[in-house]
Amino acid sequence: MHWQTMLQVMFTHWQWRALTLPPRHFSWRVRGNALYWSMVEREILEEDYDLLVATSVVDLATLKGLVPALTSVPSVLYFHENQFDYPRQSRQHNPVEAQMTSIYSALAADRLVFNSRYNRDSFIAGCSALLRKLPDLVPPGIEVGFQEKASVLPVPLADLSYRAVQPLWPGFSGAPTGRPLRLLWMGRFEYDKGAQGLLRILQKLEERGVAYELAMVGQRFRSSPPEFSEIESAFGHRLVHFGFIESRARYQALLQAADIVLSTAIHEFQGLAVLEAVARGCLPVVPARLVYPEIYPANCCYGSYPDDPEREAAAAATLLEDAAKNQALDAPRPDVSTYSSRRMAPRYEQVFAAVAGVQDSH
Repeated sequence: MHWQTMLQVMFTHWQWRALTLPPRHFSWRVRGNALYWSMVEREILEEDYDLLVATSVVDLATLKGLVPALTSVPSVLYFHENQFDYPRQSRQHNPVEAQMTSIYSALAADRLVFNSRYNRDSFIAGCSALLRKLPDLVPPGIEVGFQEKASVLPVPLADLSYRAVQPLWPGFSGAPTGRPLRLLWMGRFEYDKGAQGLLRILQKLEERGVAYELAMVGQRFRSSPPEFSEIESAFGHRLVHFGFIESRARYQALLQAADIVLSTAIHEFQGLAVLEAVARGCLPVVPARLVYPEIYPANCCYGSYPDDPEREAAAAATLLEDAAKNQALDAPRPDVSTYSSRRMAPRYEQVFAAVAGVQDSH
């Protein structure tokens, strides 16, 4: 996990003991992690620690109950996402159990840390909405308590002070005015990354005669929405890459060579892939929803119209068409240097040290 790795990179003077589980069978992981760790890793969990840092998918309340030694260890619960803000069609099971588990975990933690204000606000609003559904005997002040112990610390990016590799685009070469627009789309090939929206945008670009090349980078799954296969088939004349990239260096080179990074997401709490692309020189074109308006200026955000997908696709296509005409490619890129590990490390250390009750963690 990138976040875990970055913590260890930022705080090499700390001693870390990491417990992880394979990233599969999500629903069972949420309910089973405390059971597994409390029995299989009990000896490790009962060692002497200054601070416990867990992600929000950990059933922290149950884990503390099963391993009483952890109740005396100050704890931070980190939210990369939350169980309340998911597109409805992307979940076939009832999320209430996972949502209640996250509430109990948040109650059991000393500090809640979110990767964005959007994540924090949607979590607290979701908690409030769910608790209102309980028929009676709901203790007051839960949401207020969450607000009081919440902080926002984005997942840090790796060092942004240098360009580690030479740009490399697998399509046409040359200056922006003499070649097609280089368009980059990144994400898992899953429902919540907006395959339908992407297909509509590409269709709009074709209708307008925009010259562009498209690199789609991400993991494909057997259950991926059919729109991804349709894009691969219908836009083969535009595609210069389609699928996962194993090499980190090649991935970075592609980011640095692209002109624009496009998002069509309908579920995003920070958007690390887009952030990294912007840090490497891409101009973002993102929907005016989710976390994006929190990070990027309005001129990079196309209109979000959930009830009018054709209008949304047209808005995105207009931004991309303007860029293809070189009206936007020379524009300054948003400054995302505040997300670098160098800038984020002092903020993390301040929060962690305060929770652990130490003045100087060095």
